[in-house]
Amino acid sequence: MELTLSRVDYLHVGSSFPNCIRILPTFTDDQIQQKLVIANREGNIQIVGWNKVEAVYQCKIPLSQAISALQLGGAVAKDKIFVAAGNVVRGFTKKGKLFLEFDTNLAEPIKCMYVMGGHLLVAGMNVFSQYEDCQDAGYYVSDDEITSVLALPIEKVRKLIPVLACTDRTLKILNNSQLDFTVNIDGIPTCLHLMFGDGGELGTDILYGTSDGKLCLISILSSEGYLRWTLESDANAGVTCMDFFDVTSDGNKELITGFDDGTIHVYAIDPENYQGVSPRLIYSHCCNESITGVQGGIFGHDGFEEVIAVTYSGWVFGLTTETTDKKIRVDDGNFSISEDTRQKLIRLKNEIEDLQAKVVQERDKYQSATQGNQGGYSAVPVFAINEKFVLNREDASYLLTLEVESPIDTILIQSDVPVDLLDVEKNAAVVSFSQCDPDSGNYLLVTFRCQANTTRIEVRLRTIEGQQGMIQAYVTPRIQPKSCQVRSFTIKPLSLHVRCHAFDPNRPYNTLQLKGHFSVAEMHSWLTNCIPEMPERAPSSGEANLTFVSSFLDTLLHCAYSKGEAEFKSDNVSTISILKDCISKEATKKKIQLEIDCDFNEESVLHTLQLIRPKLDGFLTLSKQVSLIDVLKEIQAHDPDVANVLTPEYRYILTNADKLRATHKRQPSYLDRLYGMITDLYIDKHKYNGINVKSKVPMLMEVLDRHDFNMLVDFFQTPAHALGGPGSAHNSNHPGSYI
Repeated sequence: MELTLSRVDYLHVGSSFPNCIRILPTFTDDQIQQKLVIANREGNIQIVGWNKVEAVYQCKIPLSQAISALQLGGAVAKDKIFVAAGNVVRGFTKKGKLFLEFDTNLAEPIKCMYVMGGHLLVAGMNVFSQYEDCQDAGYYVSDDEITSVLALPIEKVRKLIPVLACTDRTLKILNNSQLDFTVNIDGIPTCLHLMFGDGGELGTDILYGTSDGKLCLISILSSEGYLRWTLESDANAGVTCMDFFDVTSDGNKELITGFDDGTIHVYAIDPENYQGVSPRLIYSHCCNESITGVQGGIFGHDGFEEVIAVTYSGWVFGLTTETTDKKIRVDDGNFSISEDTRQKLIRLKNEIEDLQAKVVQERDKYQSATQGNQGGYSAVPVFAINEKFVLNREDASYLLTLEVESPIDTILIQSDVPVDLLDVEKNAAVVSFSQCDPDSGNYLLVTFRCQANTTRIEVRLRTIEGQQGMIQAYVTPRIQPKSCQVRSFTIKPLSLHVRCHAFDPNRPYNTLQLKGHFSVAEMHSWLTNCIPEMPERAPSSGEANLTFVSSFLDTLLHCAYSKGEAEFKSDNVSTISILKDCISKEATKKKIQLEIDCDFNEESVLHTLQLIRPKLDGFLTLSKQVSLIDVLKEIQAHDPDVANVLTPEYRYILTNADKLRATHKRQPSYLDRLYGMITDLYIDKHKYNGINVKSKVPMLMEVLDRHDFNMLVDFFQTPAHALGGPGSAHNSNHPGSYI
């Protein structure tokens, strides 16, 4: 890395929502210390400085509600503090004096906010509102959840242009509170930020981060958005916050990015060609806690730039350019500590002793209260859990993240559907599997016993499409008295599908058409129970056209529905079969009769097999390579020069042995999953012709074990009755078909 920074821990402020930290600007000298503004979930606003050894609180402002958004604004200098709690926006001066209390009258709590001059932009779950000088200037209702909001700088674009980031993988550009146009993007946007803080040269460049860790620069043109570049980070986690600041003091601002796995990245950007050249990583740091806010500034010491970060649990620390050599030096085995550091250590020691005494005192009071002769009481401690259950499109697996403010003792995961538990290298926990009885609806029961001071844990799961159920997570932190919270996560029948915007009309599609006395809202509800990433609200226009892609096979599913009619197209017949069963089940619950018409395309079967083939061949090749590692290493042990005479394939195996084993280990039951998909495809292919071929599955397994794709295709194309054995009896209910 080109940049060297040292970590300095400052204070603890309590759990906070994303982007609830700001550094107040200074106007006398850019190299003097600045103050922090921090808002937390408990409803406290703190303006704090640093005097070399301890925090100096300028003011603490308690509010009655959790603070969900914090912004700096002002007509001239952005030194006014604006916070959103519930549906009320309050404004404070940099000394903590209240000058504005504005009730937006929104029906839902404010999730995100943006302040620019006299313009106030706020958004809840689906409703966006804009105000000018506290007067209503319009609103917009989105069908999908809004995750972030900002506006292009008025001084450059000459009018107010709000930009909304939505979970349907779009950026919505508004004009006069009306949707001007939509920009389709690849990932789910989690945060927005103006390039360099001012939108770049023309004020139209926006940087957005996604839930899968991508950073993208897009230029908002007159009627479209133009993607400049996409940067994939190695954090493999969602982007939570961004900021621009000149950390290196070279006159150019660097991009500071925080991720929800605790990673902080600093990127260098070419100011002359920032649209054509993607940023370059110059620094990385990981703190193993979700980052909820990052800011660049000068906080700890005059003249030393640093990155200020706050974690989910509320720890505030800095990554400073000030070297630690002057604080602690080692000379001939003896430690030399500076006076500032010595005073800080003394203060910390006294603070720890005071806290320990208070803990003992409060514990004694609690014990006496619970064991009193007059009938004791016991209060269950309340703790917040930051949970995420996100599908990773790269490897078609779900990442379950659980984070608590206090250290975690144990986490128990239970599932009533078949899932594969994948290895996660970051976890510092002992994993114990318990025996399960699938007949009783229990397919997985695993316990994670966490090491000391572990506040965040990741669990990676791979689901099977067609299976619907729940995953329960029982979280027990290291607090007294012992308590546990349960979090539930739904596994939907088409769990590996995600939203996309491109539909290829040239594929061989199977079609499912439905007619009946159902409303748009009812069909939308049925699909929500079946497919992930469905919009939060039913379409306001009365009709919808949605496209999904399988993250595992890249097959497509197109949904078009309106009142009383629905049409679904997919190049995978198994997807249509699952969707048909799911909708039929939901309609039966509502006692709604459906007229169902299915059009099966024979060519789609071979098309799907061709999509499965590269994954099947790749895993079989990997398994073969792993099986040869021990043999090749034994040969190498007897003759170290044997590598010079080996074929390139065998030399590759020896050179990359550890990597191959790690890749193979991360994919347990992968071959069984592929075989299961091929089996379902074979069964669903014949089900449309009224033939039950489950008795032919053992024959299909024999063909698969031969690893001959042409033989597999021949088996699929051979009529079921021609294979012999049971399953070829004529079904009188379906003339011309067999069961």
